[in-house]
This record gives sequence, C-alpha cells and structure tokens, in this order.
Amino acid sequence: MLKIGLTGGIGAGKSTVSEILAAHGAVIIDADKIAREVVAPGEPLLAQLAQRFGEDVIAGDGGLDRARLAAAAFVDEDSTAALNALMHPAIQDRTLEYFTKHSHAEVVVHDVALLVENSMTPAYHLNLLVDVPAELRLERLMSARGMARDDAEARIARQAGDADRYAVCDVIIDNAGTVGQTQERVARLLEDRILPFAANLEAHRRAERGPAELVDPAGENWPMQAQRIIDKLHHGLGNRFTIDHIGSTAIPGLPAKDVIDLQLLVPDLDDARALAPHLAQLGYPGQASEDNLGEGRLEAKGFHANTDPGRAVNLHIRTEGSVGAVFAREFVHLLRRDDDEREKYAQLKQTLANDHTDDGQSHGYAEAKEPYFLTMRRRLVPGSFD
Repeated sequence: MLKIGLTGGIGAGKSTVSEILAAHGAVIIDADKIAREVVAPGEPLLAQLAQRFGEDVIAGDGGLDRARLAAAAFVDEDSTAALNALMHPAIQDRTLEYFTKHSHAEVVVHDVALLVENSMTPAYHLNLLVDVPAELRLERLMSARGMARDDAEARIARQAGDADRYAVCDVIIDNAGTVGQTQERVARLLEDRILPFAANLEAHRRAERGPAELVDPAGENWPMQAQRIIDKLHHGLGNRFTIDHIGSTAIPGLPAKDVIDLQLLVPDLDDARALAPHLAQLGYPGQASEDNLGEGRLEAKGFHANTDPGRAVNLHIRTEGSVGAVFAREFVHLLRRDDDEREKYAQLKQTLANDHTDDGQSHGYAEAKEPYFLTMRRRLVPGSFD
C-alpha cells in the first residue's frame, strides 16, 4: 500500500483534489469525516465528553453540540488538554481501522487539513500539498463560503504558513486555475509518479534511473528534501540509528546528479540485514553490497535505492566507524570548507559526466571517479591504509 498524506490551507481546494484522486481509484480516508464519526450518537466518545464537560454538550437530537463543547473545552489549558486526551486517541483508533480495512489497496490517501500542523508528514510515503496563493484563498473563502474578511484572515493565520508546508511536503499541486487544469495536473501526477511508485513498492523494485547528468545546484533544495527523507526513515525505523545526508547534493554550490545520498549507520552488518525488510516496506529495497576502498580492498555494506520515480535516493547502510562511513562524512566536511578542492571535484565530475553521457546509466560515471576517491581516502582516512 502506498500511503499518501494530502493537505492544503483552508480555501486551497483540498477537497477538489481528493475527489479527483478518488475518481482515479485511490482510497480516501477523510480526517474530518472521522472526527465527526467518533462523536456521532451512540459512540462511546460522546458519553465520555458529556461526563467530562457536562450533559449540555449533548444536543436535543442526541448528537454533539459543538458550540457548547467549544465553550466548555477552551476556557483554559487544562480543559483543552482534557478534550485532546479524549478526542485524539479515538480519532487515531478509527483512522487505523480504516487503514487496516484498506490494507490491500494500491493507493490510500489520508486527507488531513492539519497534516503539517500536527507533524504527521513523516508517516507517509508521499505528501501532497494543494497550493493556492493566500490572497486567492481569502477571496474564495469570502465568495464561496460567505466569510467576512476578518474571519477568513484569522482562519488562514491560525494554520501553518507556506514555508512550513513547502518544507515537509513532497509534491506541490497548483490549484489556482480551473478545475480542468487541476484534473490534468493530478492525472499526470498519478501516471508519472503515484501509480509507478505504488507498483514499485509492491514489487520491492527500485525506480528506474537515467544517465549521469549533472544538475546546476542553483534553485535546488536538496538539503530540505534530504531532511524530509531522513524524517520518514526515522519514523519508520525509530531514532536509534544515525542517518546523514552525504554525497554531492549535501555540498552547497556543487553540481550533482539529482540523487539524494544518505548514510545509515548500524553497529554491525547483522543489523543491516535485519533492517532490509523494514526498509523495503518504507520504499527502499536493497541488498548486500561493498564499498571499493581501492587497491583491491572491499568493505561490506548494504545498499538500498528507493521506489519513488519522482525522487532518486541512494541509502548506504554502513557500520559505525567503518572506512566507508568515515570517508563519506569527512569528504562532505572537506568540500564544504575547501573552495579549491570543491572546484577541482566539480571539474572532474563534469568531465566524467560528459565522457559517460551515452551510458544510459550512471555505473560507468561512478566507477570513473574511483581513482580520485582513492587519493582522497589516503588524505582523509590515512589510518585505513596502514
């Protein structure tokens, strides 16, 4: 199952995108709908709310009187905390029931207005943000929902800002145009990324990669993307492993292949083997591999590559203190501080990328850099050559 988080600020048109995804076969789990379900007449939570906040929070029809609940629950921090302590577990349990019910679905979309505000994005393979400029959202709230400007502005201000959403969401869906334009964008997203991602995930198959083409780093946000991936891995594996952004995309100003390289450190290779099935479920299938240390020396590691065709990631599983792990970290540190060495490496990369343009894959390009890396290993990890 490919798990997708879907969000957007109030007035952005998140429901429109949700409907389009559903029309293409995705299962939608609507957080707002669940929040209403768990307080419906006959639900245990309704009685618990009445016990804590008074019987008058029950309306005449047996349902929840939301205005009276708000008046009772938001009078002080303790009351608000009590409300959250009752609501959140009930909503989480019901949400889990829906995910379990649809565990065999190809794509499941969790539609959550406060996905970013509640720090939920690491739990999903992919996060979609329905994006509309704040001024247009304001106009839509006033025209379509009849809100007064002050009310609409206040509601927008209470939600996460654009920068916060961009930092943690993987895909931005522009919904500022017509419904037809949005339908086309979502259809392309499904065809080009979501459905291939789901198929690769199911098959434990890495996404296809292209040739070794270098990208100008200007305008790229590789460190931000790397942090999103690291957060997802920590969510899926726990925080007991160190995960670092390594490779060229970790070095500001350096042209690089559009591939995020990460290094996950484990105590020993038994841990690497134990992690493999968990990583495959998270979208990182892999196998045992080796680092070429030069002069005929090899060092065992795990190598995993991701299943998302829209974001190439290499995940190197190395043991703590290994030559490969120390070199990867020290090489990044060196190029971040040494302008001359960074320029030398940039020129080498460009020359080799040009030489291997017709390879169709990046293997030849990677192998051609090994003599340079051998020299740098002698400089940065000299003890490994004793």
